[in-house]
Amino acid sequence: MFARTPRLTLRPGWPEDAAALHRAIAHEAVAMKLARLPWPYLPDHAETWLRTAPAPGNHPLLIFAHDLGATPVLVGGIGLHPAEDELEIGYWLTPAAWGRGYATEAGRAVLDMARYALGRERLTAYHHLDNPASGQVLRKLGFRETGRATRHSLARGEDVECLTFELDLVERPVLMAA
Repeated sequence: MFARTPRLTLRPGWPEDAAALHRAIAHEAVAMKLARLPWPYLPDHAETWLRTAPAPGNHPLLIFAHDLGATPVLVGGIGLHPAEDELEIGYWLTPAAWGRGYATEAGRAVLDMARYALGRERLTAYHHLDNPASGQVLRKLGFRETGRATRHSLARGEDVECLTFELDLVERPVLMAA
């Protein structure tokens, strides 16, 4: 899947993206906010991930910003993946891209993919309690909080307390301004 928004292009990762992916994601501040990212994140991790076909039901996309210069810049990743009996949205941004509204803009595009291209009726999400900015993005996208859970963080090497969310895709949510 591919998507284009006013400032972003979302597309699958290609092997030639390995160096840019490593530069964007290999920050301790990013790794500690994610569940499945190892720390330290090495160039080999990026190369292996980009060479490996996504598991069935996974839809990972890289986020490229067009408003940072003449050439698009890899600023993050977003995707949908199976979680229990649901489809879950997840995302990350490189620290230099935080606070620019990219996660919300990319999230809106991925919600449309889930709704129209994949025919999904519901999505779930979560964020670590110590990452409230991610919760703000989910709320802007129309997700509602459903409770708390613990999730294992590979980078932290321990379980982390999280807030859980869901979004009904059948009724178009009223989205908050970015």
